Amino acid sequence: QVQLAESGGGLVQAGGSLRLSCAASGSIFSIHAMGWYRQAPGKQRELVAAIASGGSTNYADSVKGRFTISRDNAKNTVYLQMNSLKPEDTAVYYCNADKVVVGPVVIRDYWGQGTQVTVSS
Repeated sequence: QVQLAESGGGLVQAGGSLRLSCAASGSIFSIHAMGWYRQAPGKQRELVAAIASGGSTNYADSVKGRFTISRDNAKNTVYLQMNSLKPEDTAVYYCNADKVVVGPVVIRDYWGQGTQVTVSS
């Protein structure tokens, strides 16, 4: 069984910063990609940023230059440093782990429970 535990959400004023963390636990051999998605009220879930085990990254255009994703492969943990936050960044942020190797099995798409980020104007 694999679980993702998120932390770091909260309320911040526009222009402020937050750092999200997500730790994967269980009998994990490796994780190909880890990332963050967000879902605002009335909107579809969207990719914010993702990082592969080798370090390559992918960002939504709306967060480029403001958010930085990083990971610690030894700890199966991914981080999202969010700077210059805007009210439109308000959403529930979900951690994702894709292609998780557990023994002989590769499992797609584990999700965390989500953490609320609220940016006030």
